[in-house]
Amino acid sequence: MRPRSLTGAPRPVAAVLIALACTSASHALQIVDARDGVAVEAILSVKEPTRIRIEGAPITDVFGNIHSSSCGGAAAGASGSPGSPVAPLSPAVNPAGEIVVECDRDKGEIYVRPVATAGDGAAAGKPVNLFISSAHATFTLILRRADTPADTILIRDRSVPPVPVDGRASSGPSSPSAQHVRAMKALLVAMASDRVPPDVRVDELNRPVQLWAEARFALMRRYEGRGLTGEKYLLQNVSGVVMVLAEQEFDRPDSKAGGQVLGVAVEHHQLRPGESTSVYVIRRGGER
Repeated sequence: MRPRSLTGAPRPVAAVLIALACTSASHALQIVDARDGVAVEAILSVKEPTRIRIEGAPITDVFGNIHSSSCGGAAAGASGSPGSPVAPLSPAVNPAGEIVVECDRDKGEIYVRPVATAGDGAAAGKPVNLFISSAHATFTLILRRADTPADTILIRDRSVPPVPVDGRASSGPSSPSAQHVRAMKALLVAMASDRVPPDVRVDELNRPVQLWAEARFALMRRYEGRGLTGEKYLLQNVSGVVMVLAEQEFDRPDSKAGGQVLGVAVEHHQLRPGESTSVYVIRRGGER
């Protein structure tokens, strides 16, 4: 399950925070907060199609190193069909392309799948860069390949304030959801930096956890406070090949009492034989 041939580099706490923000509590949805012109990361399944949509707006254009597309000509996105993505201006088949794009014109969303690459060379793990446009903005996606199930990437335009169902103005940064995200990020910073606030309890555990034959995995610490539970794991690659990790692989409760998984962050996504990384899991609820 683990073989890949990539080389990795350490990720600073800021990058781990980005990974947490891009990780959903479910395998079925990645929520990505984005702005026009700012690159954001998400996970791309290497075997299954990945659905991409923009919250509240149809996709109108897709740009990138596209192998083939079922979206038709550029006229597909003309003003008469606002929900139809525009096909990239490329040949029917681009032999050097990285990704296959299919369009759902009625819903204004796309399905993407990376082109299979021979062997385990660097190209097999190279991130795919896509530019996804709506009528108001263009978002830059850095899609990191991982052996995960079919998934959906939901792009939220952070420059557009959310509209509640009842039509009233949102409370903005003071809304419960914003407070919840801030609490998660604060707990992650505490776990990653070992600077723990006084109202968070830390239990030293160093407890082995069964994971994969190719990895040594242990729950090092548990953090409890502010309505959340954080778990810091240490994972070591004990195989003879380079290991590639994705947050979705750790989005699983270890027991019914473990609590709902809210976010997962992996410090180093790629490990050479013998190398280790920290894995952070944040939960809500559960019984101890």
